[in-house]
Amino acid sequence: MDYIKRIKQIKSERKMTNDELAEKTGIPGGTLSKILAGISESPKLSNIVAICEALNCSLDYVMYGIEENKNNYTLNEDEMRFIERYRALDERGKENVGALLEREASWGESVPATPARSAAPAWREPLASRLSAAYAASDNGFRKISLPLYDLPVSAGCGVALDGESTEEISVSDNARTREADFALRISGNSMEPRYRDGDILLVQETDTIEFGELGIFILDGNGFFKVFGGDRLYSLNPEYGDILLKDFESVHVAGRVIGKLKRR
Repeated sequence: MDYIKRIKQIKSERKMTNDELAEKTGIPGGTLSKILAGISESPKLSNIVAICEALNCSLDYVMYGIEENKNNYTLNEDEMRFIERYRALDERGKENVGALLEREASWGESVPATPARSAAPAWREPLASRLSAAYAASDNGFRKISLPLYDLPVSAGCGVALDGESTEEISVSDNARTREADFALRISGNSMEPRYRDGDILLVQETDTIEFGELGIFILDGNGFFKVFGGDRLYSLNPEYGDILLKDFESVHVAGRVIGKLKRR
């Protein structure tokens, strides 16, 4: 299990023993040993969270391998909009924008900082305008695709019956993530906060199998849930909600894997 490898790696980097980790987390030594040995197939999410806090690392990194952003950059709205558009480009578009950035950077480095040249000449367009023009000229600029959105919300709380087929088509940006999605689904409830909030629209990839620790859409006795898969149970990210044991349901199946969410406008 990859999350166990990452925990062991970080523990080794921190030069922390199992006894020290058990003391910091409050997890009994025997339980911790079983988790790190992979014997416990469905460790409690609260224990994994406690381990992350003790090791000073993010839950996203331990569970999914998502590196934490340590740059501490603060982006304004124009910069965030540019990054979002850049990510939607195809490879040729990214190469064009990258080449333009390189030319702009090299021009600034090659010109001596003299009083006569301290400001950019009037004939030079602002960089943001030129980048926007390069984006608009690319094949993928502002391209949209359609996805079916289910208007019956899957619950991030106690479950909502999925007994209808009513959908609407929504238009979303064409990028690598939205192209992987088979449909979108609006959630309700707060059990997946703070990462997912009431009203968020999820991007879902159809599948009937899912790995431990992955986010998924689950149908339990006809009711839909958005949860973390924990082997024999489903977890919530909000600690106020308890685990859902799969043995308590007669009918259990996976409806899809959650691969992201749409940005709120």
